[in-house]
Amino acid sequence: MTRTPDPARRTRLAGVVALALAVSGGLAACGTGSVAKPAPDPKVGSTAAPAPASAAAGASALPPSKPTGMKIDAAGVDTKKMVDLKVDAATGELGVPNADTDANNPGWWSQGVTPGEKGVSVLVAHFDTRHGPALMKDVKKIKLGDLVEVPREDGKTAKFKIREIEDVNKKDFPTDKVYGDTDRPELRLLTCGGEIKDGHRTNNVIFYADLVA
Repeated sequence: MTRTPDPARRTRLAGVVALALAVSGGLAACGTGSVAKPAPDPKVGSTAAPAPASAAAGASALPPSKPTGMKIDAAGVDTKKMVDLKVDAATGELGVPNADTDANNPGWWSQGVTPGEKGVSVLVAHFDTRHGPALMKDVKKIKLGDLVEVPREDGKTAKFKIREIEDVNKKDFPTDKVYGDTDRPELRLLTCGGEIKDGHRTNNVIFYADLVA
């Protein structure tokens, strides 16, 4: 028997796709501001492994459930908080965690799917702020194949394996690649990189990952 799709879910997912198409660029301004001794430039570089051929190549999608933290063993990240983020309707830029109160906590694009659902979920975390090094200070230690674990309100933990790392100037932010629709559960983790110019980092470092558990 064919299962009838949930109308509310179809409406929500359609809205997510439309919203993704409206996003015009990378993150809202993030970086060090004025700090006496900023962290060394995070020159991460770009590298990639083959993407899974289809949804069947990864773990089964999870039901919706809000993220409650993030763990990345490779970079010493283990936080029990997740901040809700939205896209600024006027600029098309995705917001970032508050640099004064949440420099060491990640944020989640709350208008997208939850981590582990079918589609693209987007997380954001600071490399540094005007207060100094932040949650992603050891971003250079993250390599292909490393795991990004995202605990959720339902008690499950969505585990994503990194298959691509992209270090790109913000003016060349790959909007469609980051926010575009997909037939499997995927994660994008964004932070800042590059040199400091006019008080902010010039680049975005983007991790592309697939659900494996």
